[in-house]
Amino acid sequence: MNGVLNETTNKIHKYESGRSDFQTTCGATSHVAHEHLRLIPVERAVTDTGANRCGRCFENGGGY
Repeated sequence: MNGVLNETTNKIHKYESGRSDFQTTCGATSHVAHEHLRLIPVERAVTDTGANRCGRCFENGGGY
């Protein structure tokens, strides 16, 4: 599953497939400039970058 990584906060969000740009389930990235966002597989973001999962997008996540 792909997610949207906010590189500023190092938080991964669920990607809303079929939506434009970097739309996420929780909407937390709607105000973030695109140069700070990256579409990446969720597990890769967690293991490779140490990203935290968004608590609104994932049951086992923390924070917004």
